[in-house]
Amino acid sequence: MSNMPDKPDTWAIALAWLSQHSPLIYAGILSFVTALLRIIYGGGTRRQAILEASLCMLLTAGAFPLLEYFGLPQNLAAGLGGGIGFLGVKKIAGLADRFADFKLPRRTEGQ
Repeated sequence: MSNMPDKPDTWAIALAWLSQHSPLIYAGILSFVTALLRIIYGGGTRRQAILEASLCMLLTAGAFPLLEYFGLPQNLAAGLGGGIGFLGVKKIAGLADRFADFKLPRRTEGQ
């Protein structure tokens, strides 16, 4: 098996990318682990734990740009990830539905 050639430029690019995206990576991992442990603690199956944790991680990654949009520091990403992992996908979806119903009332018949 051949060794990986020593390319300092490649390592510098990889480390710069990791440094630039570390808040997102940390928030995603924190969300994943929190959701995983919450489901296991609640008596869920491995399949439920992995799926819920993966969905929470993806939800955290999708919500991450909101920090920049609202002008909040990226250091809040850990709190965002932990909060999403603790609440879970069903609770976040329920909150989003209630918010949408409040802001966007449903059409009544005849309109």
